[in-house]
Amino acid sequence: MKASQPSPSPVQKIRTGCPAHNCGGRCLLIAHVENGRITRLDTDDRPDSLAAPQLRACPRGRAYLRRQYHPDRLLYPLRRTGQRGNGEFERISWDEALDTLAVQFERVKAQYGNQALFVPYGTGSYNQLNGSHVARRLMNLYGGCLGIYNSYSWAAINAATPTVWGTLVTGNQRQDWLNSRLILMWGWNPAEMRDGTNSDYFLKLARQNGAKIVCIDPRHSLSAAALADEWIPIRPGTDAAMMTAMAYVMLTEGLLDIHFIHKYCLGWDAATMPPGLEGEESYSDYLLGARDGTPKTPAWAEAITAVPAQTIARIAREYATRKPAMLYQGYGMQRRAYGEQVVRAGAVLSAITGNFGIPGGWASGLGLQAPDGGGKWTVFPLGENPVEAAIPVFLWTEAVLRGKEMTAADGVIGAPRLESDIKLIYAVATNCLINQHANVNRSAQILRDESKVEFLVVQDNFLTPTARFADIVLPACTQFETWGVEDGWKYSDEVILQPKLVEPPGECKSDYQICAELAERLGIGAAFTEGRDEKAWVEYCLSVWRETRFPDLPTLDEFIEQNLGAWSKPVTKPAIAFEDFLRDPEQFPLKTPSGKIEIFSTLLYDRHNPAEIPPIPKYIQEWESPFGKWNADNADSTDSRGEIKKENPRTSEKSAQSASCSTPLQKYPLQAIGHHTLARVHSTHANNDWLEEAFPQRVFINPIDAAERGIRDGDLVRVWNERGELVLPARVTPRILPGVVDIPQGAWWSPNQDGVDFGGCINVLTSERWTPFAFGTAQHTIMVQVEKQDTRI
Repeated sequence: MKASQPSPSPVQKIRTGCPAHNCGGRCLLIAHVENGRITRLDTDDRPDSLAAPQLRACPRGRAYLRRQYHPDRLLYPLRRTGQRGNGEFERISWDEALDTLAVQFERVKAQYGNQALFVPYGTGSYNQLNGSHVARRLMNLYGGCLGIYNSYSWAAINAATPTVWGTLVTGNQRQDWLNSRLILMWGWNPAEMRDGTNSDYFLKLARQNGAKIVCIDPRHSLSAAALADEWIPIRPGTDAAMMTAMAYVMLTEGLLDIHFIHKYCLGWDAATMPPGLEGEESYSDYLLGARDGTPKTPAWAEAITAVPAQTIARIAREYATRKPAMLYQGYGMQRRAYGEQVVRAGAVLSAITGNFGIPGGWASGLGLQAPDGGGKWTVFPLGENPVEAAIPVFLWTEAVLRGKEMTAADGVIGAPRLESDIKLIYAVATNCLINQHANVNRSAQILRDESKVEFLVVQDNFLTPTARFADIVLPACTQFETWGVEDGWKYSDEVILQPKLVEPPGECKSDYQICAELAERLGIGAAFTEGRDEKAWVEYCLSVWRETRFPDLPTLDEFIEQNLGAWSKPVTKPAIAFEDFLRDPEQFPLKTPSGKIEIFSTLLYDRHNPAEIPPIPKYIQEWESPFGKWNADNADSTDSRGEIKKENPRTSEKSAQSASCSTPLQKYPLQAIGHHTLARVHSTHANNDWLEEAFPQRVFINPIDAAERGIRDGDLVRVWNERGELVLPARVTPRILPGVVDIPQGAWWSPNQDGVDFGGCINVLTSERWTPFAFGTAQHTIMVQVEKQDTRI
């Protein structure tokens, strides 16, 4: 008689939030859990409506099990045994790892002070209880660390939007998009980068409701293919020129209500200039060329943008007359040299056409949703940072190299200058030290020098390119292996629970648990935890949302017992940004210095740098440009051998306006961009085989440029400039503008012994130079050359 076999455990279907990696969305998954393992992932099955649509996951969420159960997961703490960057480690115990961290924290704090401690920007794990903000709470309780502000994603748009509108809350709730008659998707690709779960769905509904959608982008993106009626290819970095020419058409063809502009705007013409600045250049002066002798006609813009003049004029007329209309700005075009200008130019177009404060309109700029800005981002309490000094997130390499020299001229706030260089980095859920930062070869050289960053600890799921440089590597849980909670991304009218589904593999611990155990060693354990574990902190976060945004939010017990997964607040009457200001600008003034829409910004005027920070929005030629005004010797602070120069990359040349063309355009004639691909969330999922199969890493090149170089589809090609080189396959396609190549960002850096990258990491080519006002990344401003390799794959 056979022994009875144990009956298999029933499959549990648990609704849970998709692991948050800053993809631009927050979605709902259904995890099938059987015998302690997740065997399948489905997506949202709740009732669907316009007021509260389902939160459907994209391919990244649906393919997550390939990451969750990847054989290369970190399982144990590691200690470096070879040179930084070589990836040579030995296994150690948790006690040894955390004791080492505590000793190094205490040493650096005693020797250099708290400003020498640093937690870099990172969104590789991004719910309330996982990720870098957990480490910030630890640091704040420990006496603080060097602070950061802004982000890699939104630096220029965050800084520029308030100079026009006085706020970042410039967007209507998305249900209102269905009231638009014309939508300009300007450099915006929600079908791939999401920008709020369901943004592509709302656009589809708007189009079905009669809206014409025009995509203006160097690429014929998935959004252009699936959502748009028309694609207008444009030369990267020239969007502000097209916007300027559109304003010229509106002005000279009498398409604007000048009385309306006078009522609501500052700086349009001589009659609306700020008091005491009546003699300065107004926006109308600039459009008509009154000061520089160059009218900003569509023909002027065509030579810059590669968009036909008649197309520019037609889009201008349509946007001015087919109202209500939306001009939605994507974020890639503000991650460029002078990225602030395109943000301001787009916001001004909305203002002068009256496409704000009305259903179906859109004020442009960042577009956080009315009435309250949407998601809270962080309700887990970080506490106050006792260190008042902070730097822009993008300038961390400068703070390593010359921190004690950095002042307000380098974006330092909270203190006249820094007191220390960065000496210890605690990198949690981030690949921004190597892979996602500009000029990878430079960053690698900086981190290899142990006299600069004396101790580097990385906490992650995998041995990423950044983790390969760590002195200690700590294995972290995924968000399926611990408790968490999140609200919506940017457009937030929901809360999503992330219950613990399975046990972590090996000796992995959650970010919170690691920080709690380190806090105990530093003598602040009780203050850090307040007696709560992750599940108890979830309950705390729910209570904060209940008190501040969602009084009807269920309790944690109700979430669990009813397997809710997500709770949404239906939007039945979409909020409209600036509705009160439009109705009565005297009673409801903006939070700008004048109370009006500031086409002319006194804040920018007071910077006294009109060539790079003009008080009115202008097109400024980029420092790396197809027009040739690029001084390669000064464009960044690393030479072709990767040797670090001593000059500040922003002050070592006079300005982009006066830079000489010391490098012939023929040497690097192609512009390169790096779009957000469905294969990855930044660099997360770079090792996901399903996504790599669906969206292989390639350089996209137009047939005209390919033919000139003898390149066929599938050929292995070399892409290079002064900063580095990489080798990857070519995709020859007419879906990109001639003169432009596209290398999707986020692929993991994988150099050979000669430093040539075979992983397809575009940041081998990017420059660490930053934008002049926001001190933000300009990583999309790149000139390169491409040639065919001998090998074909």
